[in-house]
Amino acid sequence: MSEPLTLQMVDGVATVTIDHPPINLFDLQLYPALVKMADRLGADPAVRVVVLRSAVPDFFIAHFDVTLIQMLPVGAPPTDVLNDFHRMCEAFRTMPKATIAVIEGRVGGGGSELALSCDMRFAALGRAVFNQPEVALGILPGGSGTVRLPRLIGRSRALETILGCDDIDAVTAERWGWVNRALPSDELWPFVQRLAHRISRFPPHAVAAAKAAVLRAERDVVPDLLQEAAAFSATLGEPATRAALAAFMAAGGQTPAGELRLADLVAPAPGFT
Repeated sequence: MSEPLTLQMVDGVATVTIDHPPINLFDLQLYPALVKMADRLGADPAVRVVVLRSAVPDFFIAHFDVTLIQMLPVGAPPTDVLNDFHRMCEAFRTMPKATIAVIEGRVGGGGSELALSCDMRFAALGRAVFNQPEVALGILPGGSGTVRLPRLIGRSRALETILGCDDIDAVTAERWGWVNRALPSDELWPFVQRLAHRISRFPPHAVAAAKAAVLRAERDVVPDLLQEAAAFSATLGEPATRAALAAFMAAGGQTPAGELRLADLVAPAPGFT
């Protein structure tokens, strides 16, 4: 089976391409590969800028594998140590170099949380679609979504996204501040390349110091992530959660056809109470 990630280094810009068809699912191949990649990029002094992109046309990362969520321990006690997923996301947020997500397809759940952890996000008009479907499945965005979205787009819009579990298009995402810019597909990659290579030529100590200074404005991120992890774990034991996760898979979750209509797939059936 082919590797889910490829890495290309050009003049200090590390471009990580996610290539794990059919939907770039955060499963037991892609997830540990991205954990290792985050550690590698953060520690490599030759890397000045990190760019994440997808080789799968319709998807950046669909979401975390629901079959793995169904196997997670229920009601794990609060801890003072970040889990591996939070640690990976924090690596992209805090590494002393710029991190950029280029979103040209659907991104949901844990994939959205990874993108939110990057310093910047750029989206393709008419192609990028954002969704946090967790509440519809009886859980909550447990990989940093409840911590990052309110800080990025504000309380009310974060709650519309998290509680509504509906698709957010690139135009709306740009207006809300979820992404830096939404650009036509033929303009997106040239713009990102120019920006990434521009940053890569600046003195790295200044980039690192400036990023650290900006991050200091984001207070209490780690304590909030720890609380989020505990709240997520607490939802897993609910009978309604188990039923919703099973129904999602039975309805076509984690298939390309199902994921392309994710907002409809997780919507309650008519007459649901």
